[in-house]
Amino acid sequence: MASVMGLLEKRETVARVRVEELRVEADRILAELGEAETVLERRVIARAELTEALAAPGVIEGVLVPGPQAPQSVPVPVPVVKVPVARSVVPRRHDGMGVEALAPDYRRIMEVLEAGSTAGEDGLSAKELTGRLGLKLVPAKIEGVRCKAKRLLERDWLAPEPSGRFRLRPSGVTG
Repeated sequence: MASVMGLLEKRETVARVRVEELRVEADRILAELGEAETVLERRVIARAELTEALAAPGVIEGVLVPGPQAPQSVPVPVPVVKVPVARSVVPRRHDGMGVEALAPDYRRIMEVLEAGSTAGEDGLSAKELTGRLGLKLVPAKIEGVRCKAKRLLERDWLAPEPSGRFRLRPSGVTG
C-alpha cells in the first residue's frame, strides 16, 4: 500500500507540471497579443497618415495637390500607446533598448540588481532579490521573483551565472 506522503508527492508533481504547461501557453498567447497590438498600432498610424494627407493641400512630386473642396470634419484616430502592464511579455533585449520597455515589476528587479552591482556585489539570489524588493520571504514570493528573473535572463537582460545568482548583463553585450 502506497504511503499518504507518496500519493501527495505524486499529486504535487502532476500539479507542478500542469502549472508549467499553462505558463508556457500563457507566454505564447502573450507573445501573439504583442504581435497583434503591433499590427493594430501600425494600421492606426497608417490611417491617421492617410487622413492627414488627404485633408491638407500639399505638393507631391512637384505637383500642387488641392485640398478638399469644403472643410469636412474628419475624425482623427488616437494612436494606441503601448504601456507595459503586469504579466506583459518581456521583449528580447537589443542594443539601445532601455528598461523603460519592461513592465514595472521587471523594471524594479533591474533597478535592484543595478544597485547591487554598484555596491560591488556579484549577483543576487532569488531570495536576496525578494527581500530587497520588500516582499515577504515566503516560497511563493521567492519563486515568483525567480521566475521573473529567469524570464529576464532568457531574453538577454541578465547575464547567465552558473551559481544560479542573477546579475546585470554588461552593457552592449547580447546573446
